[in-house]
Amino acid sequence: MSVYHLAQLNIASMKHPLESPGMADFVANLERINALAEASPGFVWRLQDEAGDTTAIRPFGEDVLVNLSLWRDIDALKDYVYKSAHAEMLKRRNEWFSRMGEAHMVLWWVPAGHLPCELEAVERLQWLREKGPTAQAFSFRQAFAPPFCGSAAAE
Repeated sequence: MSVYHLAQLNIASMKHPLESPGMADFVANLERINALAEASPGFVWRLQDEAGDTTAIRPFGEDVLVNLSLWRDIDALKDYVYKSAHAEMLKRRNEWFSRMGEAHMVLWWVPAGHLPCELEAVERLQWLREKGPTAQAFSFRQAFAPPFCGSAAAE
């Protein structure tokens, strides 16, 4: 069992309110895509409220959806994002979400057993936006290995 898990946060600014016809196809696919993630090899956990709803958690404001999850490693997350049915939804993101001018996804390593909260995720995204990719906050494009056992971070 790994000593670290990969945390990921991605945010998306909705073009329309979640309940509107413009978001209907996105909403209709949420349960299927979330179930696919949970059944994917390497999936560990995802943020959701007590009712199992992720769309109700909005630390970035009412128009911004968040997805916060934990994965065994970068390869497991990449396989889910780009090689599963999730990729179909990703290709359609411009139908539902506005293009963001700054980083909207961040990755970081957490000790196994730690569940990151929204505040931690917001701080990591801000770190990436302000300082660029480091071992504390990075992206697929410039990923960092998990820390060595016993060290706080591996740069």
